[in-house]
Amino acid sequence: MSNETILVIGSCGQLGTELVESLRGIYGDNNVIASDLKASDNPVFEAGPFEVMDILDKAKFEEVVKKYKPTQVYHLAALLSATAEKMPEFAWKLNMDGLFHVLDAARDMGIIKKVYWPSSIAAFGPNTPRINTPQFGAMDPTTVYGISKLAGELYVQYYFNRWGVDTRSLRYPGLIGYKSAPGGGTTDYAVSIYHDALTTRKHHCFLNPGTVLPMLYMPDALKATLDIMHAPAENIKIRSSYNLAGMSFGPEEITAAIQKYVPGFSTEYQADYRQAIADSWPAVIDDSRARQDWGWKPDFDLDKMTVDMLENLKKQYPQNSM
Repeated sequence: MSNETILVIGSCGQLGTELVESLRGIYGDNNVIASDLKASDNPVFEAGPFEVMDILDKAKFEEVVKKYKPTQVYHLAALLSATAEKMPEFAWKLNMDGLFHVLDAARDMGIIKKVYWPSSIAAFGPNTPRINTPQFGAMDPTTVYGISKLAGELYVQYYFNRWGVDTRSLRYPGLIGYKSAPGGGTTDYAVSIYHDALTTRKHHCFLNPGTVLPMLYMPDALKATLDIMHAPAENIKIRSSYNLAGMSFGPEEITAAIQKYVPGFSTEYQADYRQAIADSWPAVIDDSRARQDWGWKPDFDLDKMTVDMLENLKKQYPQNSM
């Protein structure tokens, strides 16, 4: 795989940070170019090239492509659900124009052979079945983030069908990891709750108990992302975006899972505007097509994830840990 060069756009986010680390482990440090709006002080990025780049600056992006000649692009730059609601016009511009710059470069420059672009459960809406949400069905997103993801799904499929651009995509559920801070998503309570468990012993949740949402632990998200990108092209039967699932739970269930290991931990509930977003999303995802087409299977459930999260976060908060 060493003849591949990879560009990760939006690499300083929750997923990008860990993806760069994984990709460098596979392809070599110098063959994976990280990029984002500004440089990061995370030591993950010190091992290989880093380009400060705004994906909305098409000329700069094309300059980076000509400089490094990436054969694969992972395009992760986006404004997430809760943040995007505060800046809907900019969110649309970033989420769509950035994608077009990548797709057009893959179509026109003859360098990029494969494009990864993530979608989200935010592409679903209130008329989507919430339990066993199907791969194909009603999609009527209520947020600008979700609208941009649904539009993006149709465009990555269009670029594949019309021009043969090898596009691949996953509809991520909420992503939970310990290596970077929450990024402004509606599912991010499920990250901050672990930090609170080890620091204040109390979590103030912006969702109500009983708000079941689909989640995925970061090692599984990385595995799925690499698996779909490494799968033979003929196995990728869906070019819009694949449903992806790991586990589903509500805030009271993750609280109970943590209480097994952190006695005295509690959660207080005070729902805010993010409750309406969560209520419009699926609760349990049917990801049978991903399992069937390219062999997807998660490794983590809620308890296994909780043990791993707490073990790793204790290293960040040694003075507070049991």
